Amino acid sequence: MATVDLFAIGNALIDQEFKVSDEFLAEQNLQKGTMQLTDGETQAQLFQNLQNSQVYKGQASGGSAANTTVAFSALGGSAFYGCRVGNDELGSVYLDGLNDAGILTSKKSISEGVTGTCMVLVSPDSERTMHTYLGITAELTDSQIDFESLKTAKWLYIEGYLSTSDSARVAVQQARQIAKDNQVKIALTLSDPAMVQYARTGLEELLDDGVDLLFCNEQEAVMYTQTETIEAALAALKSLAKTVVITLGAEGALVATAEEHIQVAGRKVTAVDTNGAGDAFSGAFLYALNAGKDLQTAAELAILISSQVVAQFGPRLAVADYPKLLKQLEVESV
Repeated sequence: MATVDLFAIGNALIDQEFKVSDEFLAEQNLQKGTMQLTDGETQAQLFQNLQNSQVYKGQASGGSAANTTVAFSALGGSAFYGCRVGNDELGSVYLDGLNDAGILTSKKSISEGVTGTCMVLVSPDSERTMHTYLGITAELTDSQIDFESLKTAKWLYIEGYLSTSDSARVAVQQARQIAKDNQVKIALTLSDPAMVQYARTGLEELLDDGVDLLFCNEQEAVMYTQTETIEAALAALKSLAKTVVITLGAEGALVATAEEHIQVAGRKVTAVDTNGAGDAFSGAFLYALNAGKDLQTAAELAILISSQVVAQFGPRLAVADYPKLLKQLEVESV
């Protein structure tokens, strides 16, 4: 298998996006801004309710770590994505989409079952609320992941959503050990406040004895560390990661290591849909670090890319847009 810069493991989900009202979220008993797991029957009923009363915005291949990997690859990095899809039409659509974006996948990812789906509900304040039926990706195991290219990768990237799956956590432990044996750096994202609230033990297992790079947003940081301020949360998280990145929405991001503490301002855009913004941030940040850029530049690129994701519907930009934004930042920095 070809050598890659980034080896990522995550869920494989097809997103169905809708513009919804706050009243609809309340009627469906959904907590705004979080991800809720469900079964296939409940998912089908919600989909019907959405079609009957809300505004459909389209379908897109999603999955948190996959969105990150797309951003990384589109900016110029090489990447592999380990996941599990069903042997159905959506599974083919999903893997073909990754391959079209230049990302390597494995036939091991395909197995009997139904590909997962995520109803992405975008409220008037642009916040995304997710209702997820994991399908076969809930049963992701090491058997669906070809670890060969991890041995020569620069980074292993793990999404926190895997914390809910016993078998996926076992696969992550194997990946972590391979990474350690081959001096591959490890990055992880906490992914969602719901993971911190309901799957904390799983997240702790994914983090294990620490990582090189940890991504989270302000809410996740405070919740996970059980602190009351972002400063206290940052101090606590530095014991878990060599580099901690806390995204602050429109306010930008905080980046901290043992030696540096940087705050980078956000960019003003008209927010449309926050789905995928944090994922794009992580992909751009990882790309910049892998390209030898400093933390300040990495954060600036990540904020630029993620701000453009927020300004549109869908979790990803067109592949051609990522290098254009990279060039824009280079011009601005002259």
